[in-house]
Amino acid sequence: MSILAHGVEGLRSCTSPPGGQSAEGTAILEMERGEWRAMAEKQPKYRDNRSGFWRAHFERAKDYEAYLRESDPDKASRWASMDEKLPALSAEQKARLAGGYNRRMNVLFYSGVWCGDCVRQGPMVQRIARACGDQVQVRFIDREESPPLQEELRMLGALRVPVVVFLSEDFFEIGRFGDRMLSVYRAKARREVGPACATGVVAPPADELAVEIGEWIDIFERMLLMLRLSPMLRERYGD
Repeated sequence: MSILAHGVEGLRSCTSPPGGQSAEGTAILEMERGEWRAMAEKQPKYRDNRSGFWRAHFERAKDYEAYLRESDPDKASRWASMDEKLPALSAEQKARLAGGYNRRMNVLFYSGVWCGDCVRQGPMVQRIARACGDQVQVRFIDREESPPLQEELRMLGALRVPVVVFLSEDFFEIGRFGDRMLSVYRAKARREVGPACATGVVAPPADELAVEIGEWIDIFERMLLMLRLSPMLRERYGD
């Protein structure tokens, strides 16, 4: 039995004296820490053990146009209609997104073409990514495409969409966000009525769309700044 395995079993069987841990328990914990340190020293300093998982799903996903082209035409048409209703990005917002970050970012949009929240947010994310320039690539993957991805992205135990996963050029996860922005949940809480998932047939008021897309811009800027200031990437690019 390894030190680590022995340590777990040993700790279970140890009886700690009143007021503290036994000497045997302390010794086992120290051995366990030493084993973990030795294992960690053999690993790269910067790593994400799921990078292969994210890379495989990103490569399997589709760009915006292909995703809609290969989806149900009636449902995909709602995305196009919503895109026409979105407010234009301001010059200040565009400047924040194209701020010379010198970093590549991959964005995986976990989606359901039928979902009203995706109908709204998919075109928003695509528009924001386009404003970022070639440094940001967005891919869309349907919820039913991958059971392992479904399990990875469960929220409150449920298979909710959308979820947007932000990844570095090495496919290290930066962050994930979904399924609705705070402004949308506030509006939903005020109404306290309606379906659990919007249909996307009727667009929200323009001011609500402007607030929501502004929240997504904040998230994109945060992710890009995290990449820009990453010690690993600063070492790589000498900046």
